Amino acid sequence: MNKQFRFSGWHGSLRLARIEQPARPGPADADRAPFTLIFQGVRGDVLPDGMRTATAEDGSRFEIYIMPIHTPATDRQDYQAVFN
Repeated sequence: MNKQFRFSGWHGSLRLARIEQPARPGPADADRAPFTLIFQGVRGDVLPDGMRTATAEDGSRFEIYIMPIHTPATDRQDYQAVFN
């Protein structure tokens, strides 16, 4: 949480703001419960949705599909990456 991530093909970075768990858990035979990562970035400089390589502050890398989401706040743009 609160770590900065860089994404391939884009010049900016996003901060991991929170991890959301669904109200209903996934199937009992699932390897893990579904969750959503919520990132925050500056308003007006939007990372287009798509499959990206995310690089954390510590240098670890992974592939995720990330997309901008409706953000009522006027001071930021939120994004989500959903893991089912």
